[in-house]
Amino acid sequence: MTGYPTQPLRVTDYGFFGPDSPSWKVWSSPTSLIGFQRSVVLEHFDPFLAAAVADMDGIYANPQSRLDNTLSYFLTIATADSRTAIQASEFLMTVHAKATGIEPISGKRYSANNPDSQLWIHVTGWHSVLKCYEMYGPGPLSAAEEEQYWAECVIAAELQTCKPSDVPRSRAEVRAYFDAVRPTLCTSERALRAMHYLLRTPRTNGGIAFSTLSRVIAPATIATLPKWMRTSGQFDQSAFVDRAIVGATKIEMRALGIKKLGPPLLEVIAPKTAWVLRQHQESGVPVHPATLTPTAARALYGSMQRKAPLSAV
Repeated sequence: MTGYPTQPLRVTDYGFFGPDSPSWKVWSSPTSLIGFQRSVVLEHFDPFLAAAVADMDGIYANPQSRLDNTLSYFLTIATADSRTAIQASEFLMTVHAKATGIEPISGKRYSANNPDSQLWIHVTGWHSVLKCYEMYGPGPLSAAEEEQYWAECVIAAELQTCKPSDVPRSRAEVRAYFDAVRPTLCTSERALRAMHYLLRTPRTNGGIAFSTLSRVIAPATIATLPKWMRTSGQFDQSAFVDRAIVGATKIEMRALGIKKLGPPLLEVIAPKTAWVLRQHQESGVPVHPATLTPTAARALYGSMQRKAPLSAV
């Protein structure tokens, strides 16, 4: 398939986190599908990101490919070797550099690489995936694992334009961050269109399999969100639906965790993500069985001249 690396996902090293990391465990769980839908919906509460997504039109022209590229990117950053992750990150930043324009509500210029917007994407992504892992997967991490998870979240932020010093380092700091940015968040006609489109993608655009998945997991996604987000996004549901969906979704996620069922289904819905996950599960010991920092990896492998492994991200 085009856009896939010719080498395995991990050749040079264990990347930034390694086999015992909670990031490997959380991001490779089937629950990350729900977490991902949650995060891309929340992205649109940032008016500048909502404007960028609307102007680029990618989620409407080819939603399956656009979202598959994005999820596979996050999974790559979490599980790939440092060379693959760095090159994917640099490629994505060059793509985002083209996403600039005017946000119509404020009249201010937006940029997809803006550090504040990138921080919102990063925090909501890592928080959403963990939230859904806790609700629909194995449950909460141990105290030590959670501390490590947020430390790894800070490390991963170095691959984006946000400042690592601004990234929350604990659950309490995540809550404080959400409280701090809430006054800057809003919805608009364009944001609402995108949110509802991502929750229930039309079959005419997303295809039967992808559209069905988005609709099946949408109630589970909504059940994880606070009331004010549901109300503002105009996709609230009853407490009865919340209670009913949690147990059913846990069963579905256990089924997706079975190798004979989950991977073939993921291959249909998100083939590039399925490729990364399969590579992650099958990769052996790398040449250097150790982890690197993003700074060290960028010094070794960073080059805007190189083509990223996931060239269609």
